[in-house]
Amino acid sequence: MLRSLHSHSTHKTTIPAALTPSSLFLFLFFFLSYNTCFVVTAAHIFIYAGCSQEKYEPNSPFEGNHNSFFSSVVSSSSQAAYNSFAIGNGTSTPPEANIYGLYQCRGDLKMFDCSRCIQSVVNQIGLVCPYSYGASLQLDGCYVRYEHIDFLGKPDTSLRYKKCSTSTVNNDVEFYRRRDDVLADLQTGISFKVSTSGLVEGFAQCLGDLSSSDCTSCLAEAVGKLKNLCGSAAAADVFLAQCYARYWASGYYDLSGAIQTLLSFCIIYFLLFAFDACKDSSQEDQVGRTVAIIVGVLAGLAILIVLLSICRRAMGKG
Repeated sequence: MLRSLHSHSTHKTTIPAALTPSSLFLFLFFFLSYNTCFVVTAAHIFIYAGCSQEKYEPNSPFEGNHNSFFSSVVSSSSQAAYNSFAIGNGTSTPPEANIYGLYQCRGDLKMFDCSRCIQSVVNQIGLVCPYSYGASLQLDGCYVRYEHIDFLGKPDTSLRYKKCSTSTVNNDVEFYRRRDDVLADLQTGISFKVSTSGLVEGFAQCLGDLSSSDCTSCLAEAVGKLKNLCGSAAAADVFLAQCYARYWASGYYDLSGAIQTLLSFCIIYFLLFAFDACKDSSQEDQVGRTVAIIVGVLAGLAILIVLLSICRRAMGKG
């Protein structure tokens, strides 16, 4: 709580330093950037991995090309959200040393976040699939795959991963209509596609090595599997070898983010308050009132976000 401010302008009042302009700037910076940080953190969530049974020998020609591939992936990801590579092909190295691979980031990630996500995959894939001739690893925000045979551009709609929420929506015609509208719209995507209808949201993406027609076919297969495998689920993900699709009832995924935003709001404020409480700063009454209004409005908005998320989640569950 703010201390009562003196009404006479000739008297100076002590305001906690946590509410001074510099501290308020830091507070606003952390608060407004929190959702971005949350998205970046979510991008690093592990989805699935696959490893070949065949292993290569340490210090073999393949290992040299393997290391070159990952170096190229990390370097390229700071400049492009997708790239593919063929290393060793057409050189004097033996055929078993060839490596073909690609990486791709989710279409809504900024380049810096894409690069961080790819670096995370590169750090993990060697641990999950040590000495494998082929491997793939999918995080929520990015994907890397390599093989010692050429797979680039060749259609593959095999199922790699699915997740259906335990929360279901029963006897809600409106939900199913909205969900089908979203899924139908996602099938029209060529690269990264986001769609919303009422309280249902979704997105889909194809790998960059697919043609437009092959992407459409892959997304149609993914959407079909979402409906057939997950039925009445309030949220569902399907990842095929070269595309994926996801839908959810609004509030299903963002509730925790809203709660964490509110908690972050409170924690940052009180940390600043505790750190600077012993410091005095002379301020006029009007400054104190302005700061109090700004803090109050932000607190109200944070609470409103949580309440709206809870309501929308309840409506999504039907």
